[in-house]
Amino acid sequence: MKTIRKVLALVLALCMVLALAACAGTPAETKAPESQAPASQPPAETKTPDEPGTEMADAITLWTYPIGKWGVEEEVLKMTNAFTEATGIKVTVEYLAYADGDDKVNSALSGGGAPDLIMEGPERLVANWGDNGHMVDLSDLFDSEDMSEINAVNEGVMKACTHTSGAIYEYPLVMTAHCMAINRNAFEQAGALEYVDLEKHTWTTENFIKAVEALYAEFGETVGAVYCAGQGGDQGTRALVNNLYGGTFTNAEHTAYTWDDPLNVKALEQLRSMDGIAFDASLAGGDEIAKFYQGVLKMAFCWNIAQQLDPNGAHGDPGKTVTGDDIEFMAFPSEDGTAKLQGGIWGFGIFDSKDEGRIAAAKEFIKFMCDSEHTADAVKTANYFAVRTKAGGADLSNIWADNEIMAEYNVLMPMLGDYYQVTTNWAQARTSWWTMLQKVGEGADVAEAVAQYAKEAIGG
Repeated sequence: MKTIRKVLALVLALCMVLALAACAGTPAETKAPESQAPASQPPAETKTPDEPGTEMADAITLWTYPIGKWGVEEEVLKMTNAFTEATGIKVTVEYLAYADGDDKVNSALSGGGAPDLIMEGPERLVANWGDNGHMVDLSDLFDSEDMSEINAVNEGVMKACTHTSGAIYEYPLVMTAHCMAINRNAFEQAGALEYVDLEKHTWTTENFIKAVEALYAEFGETVGAVYCAGQGGDQGTRALVNNLYGGTFTNAEHTAYTWDDPLNVKALEQLRSMDGIAFDASLAGGDEIAKFYQGVLKMAFCWNIAQQLDPNGAHGDPGKTVTGDDIEFMAFPSEDGTAKLQGGIWGFGIFDSKDEGRIAAAKEFIKFMCDSEHTADAVKTANYFAVRTKAGGADLSNIWADNEIMAEYNVLMPMLGDYYQVTTNWAQARTSWWTMLQKVGEGADVAEAVAQYAKEAIGG
């Protein structure tokens, strides 16, 4: 009898073990990332990572602005598929346009449907959403080696990605120098090539004025547009105005706007007086680029290496207009020919969902893209320059060695100036800037308009 009882007990124990195993189920199937993310999604399943006591989400969302080929679904899928294969974490992606991307993000934040990750620059991640308490502090992702590798390229990068509170709201991936461009064929036809230094890609304010005069005499129409329909590409008009006579846009502490500088007033008066230069309230930066690409305008103030590689995003010949004219990238004109260029810094930030599993998975994504052997591919997808010398032990210094245009563009990188786009009240400042340009174009007193909107920018 006792033997029978022992047998029954063993059978019962075995059944319990099998039942528990059945409840555990099989590992989740790894699927390819989807191309579009819903505005919000239910909590993801979780998995346990290497660190004990932490659970990591199996799925996250990424929203990305069109940063090089990070705005091209086919190219982004290569990166997210590689991440999913390596980690088992599924990534859904939504592609934002600059025309309405901010509105979509702000609506998502208001409605509780923000993505886990977003790819953009410090002006949004730090000075806007970070300043308003929406972002996760990424300080724990950086060690001394990371900082050293980034600072070796440009010490201003981490400063731009760090909030005044000390929190780091952006993990940087790539950077570039914004510039302008000229139609070399048109300049040659007008006899204006003598006014530019094509080896250094620089020119002086005096020679810029002479070149515009020559172009206008030859073509009898607008050759350059101070576009001011909205915020798109406004870094170009700021750099143009600031560099002409050495004016500034903000103070060094990034606490006040200084574009009421008399030197900026002088620059705006000069631009408005020039035949061939128009203040055009119907154009934003992308519109200006399109007209330049079509040959209507002979110079563009909204330019960078991504445009040089793929003008107007038309997938045509690099460095060529639609008619086959040669495009030369140029620093903005300055009195001594040593412009201070505005920079672009792009990387990833994490919205604070209060879900530790999702945040942990998003951090895993960032390290995969920005600090691993996969970083070179992530950088090349962006069509910009790496913000660090190495990543995950892999050398990033020569990843563009086989690209003649990228190699030549490096001449502009030492001209990078202060990254002031994280100044207090940045979103309002951008609106005030292009509104001010419209008023100047309409004939308002320049000094009065500049003073009014510079005060408005800081909330005065």
